[in-house]
Amino acid sequence: MQTAGLVLAAGAGRRYGMPKALVRLDGQLLVERAAATLTAAGLDRVLVVVGAAAGDVRAAAPGLDTVHNPDWATGMASSLRTGLTALTATPAGAAMVLLVDMPGVTPDAVRRVAAHAAPAALAMGAYDGRRSHPVLLGRDHWPGVLATAHGDRGARDYLRAHAAEVRLVPVGDVADDTDLDVPPGA
Repeated sequence: MQTAGLVLAAGAGRRYGMPKALVRLDGQLLVERAAATLTAAGLDRVLVVVGAAAGDVRAAAPGLDTVHNPDWATGMASSLRTGLTALTATPAGAAMVLLVDMPGVTPDAVRRVAAHAAPAALAMGAYDGRRSHPVLLGRDHWPGVLATAHGDRGARDYLRAHAAEVRLVPVGDVADDTDLDVPPGA
């Protein structure tokens, strides 16, 4: 079974002051870093959802496999829907979702969560018991996620409704789930 990686990188980064996909950290664009994390974890395909400044992101990181979310301004859920819809045309049995603004998520964390990949799987990285990224969505759950993802909530409502099925995979010893909402020092 194939597991695809899905980087959500379509936002404008209003609080940050620019699209986070184009932010450089340690000399690398966040979008490249996120895609490289999923690739290094051994996922079969990595798809990046772009939206705000899509042309700039594609120009700055031309090697990435991208799909455009024309509704990016409506929130993260539209990017999740765009990415999962694109993956339905592939043989992927599961999708590993990673947000572009979480550079502390490591390939080791992704591998741990991906070890549970199956069409019926739901799994999340856990940091001292707190649910976070990366998030694994088995293909059997994609229709439900597509139907319930709205605004900036992504798969949150679906995962809460199916909490008993969600496997929490401890990754706090190999990763950090801090998200970059504002520039350092702001």
